[in-house]
Amino acid sequence: MWTEGGDPADIVEKRGMKQVTDTGAIEAAVDAVIGANPDKVAQVKGKPTMIGWFVGQVMKQTGGKANPAAVNEVLKRKLGI
Repeated sequence: MWTEGGDPADIVEKRGMKQVTDTGAIEAAVDAVIGANPDKVAQVKGKPTMIGWFVGQVMKQTGGKANPAAVNEVLKRKLGI
C-alpha cells in the first residue's frame, strides 16, 4: 500500500487477507478438528487451558483467517467448557 498506493480494503480483498467471521465456516473447521482429535477432546475436559491447542489447529486449518474470538466461542460451546 505504501509503495503501490490503493485502498486498504481493496488490497485486503484482492490478496485474500480478509478475516473469516462466518460462524458456519468456523463451526465446520471446529467440527473437523474435534472429530480428528477425540483424545485431545477427552483431555481438554480435565484441563480447559488446552483450548489454546484447538484454537491453533482451527487457525491452521483456516489459513490463519478465522476470527480468534469467534473460534474460542465456538470451541467453548462445542467442548462444553
